[in-house]
Amino acid sequence: MDIFEAIRARHSYRGPFLPDPVPREDLARIMEAGLAAPSGCNKQTTSLVAIDDADVLARVRAHIDPPLRRENAPAAICVLTQRICAYRDKCFAIQDYSAAIENMLLAIAALGYASCWYEGHITDDDRICDRMAAELGVPEGYELVCYLPVGKPDRTVHGPKKVAFGERAWFNAFGNTAQACEGQA
Repeated sequence: MDIFEAIRARHSYRGPFLPDPVPREDLARIMEAGLAAPSGCNKQTTSLVAIDDADVLARVRAHIDPPLRRENAPAAICVLTQRICAYRDKCFAIQDYSAAIENMLLAIAALGYASCWYEGHITDDDRICDRMAAELGVPEGYELVCYLPVGKPDRTVHGPKKVAFGERAWFNAFGNTAQACEGQA
């Protein structure tokens, strides 16, 4: 699948997954895509933990409350970050891990799997992420910020309707419709 097909195919999937295991080679390829993402001042603040052991996955999922409906993926990737100052006392950890997550979501779609970016659900005030991190032996100095289930979807993945290109993207000035890009909807 080429990159533009993967971008169009990628949608958040919250349905049930088939029980087929995700080969470790595919998980490694997905994580390599994440780690290839840019990072502010090349601080490489993002780290990843793939889970393909059913017992470990069950223990990590047990901390998610309320549980993610129908989430029975045979694998998952947990995204970790380190808050490291990169430039003029600025930390780009959020941008770093966001780029890594998007790369992984595109790789997941390109390999025929589905996923969903779960962040707010686990990083809210109840700090489910801290219990998940403890379950995985994540050391101090790292924060678990995202949970990505990975598996073959049990049903067709449908994305939401997107606002038309010309209502969200312009050339040379905000709202400039005089220079439309031919071929865009």
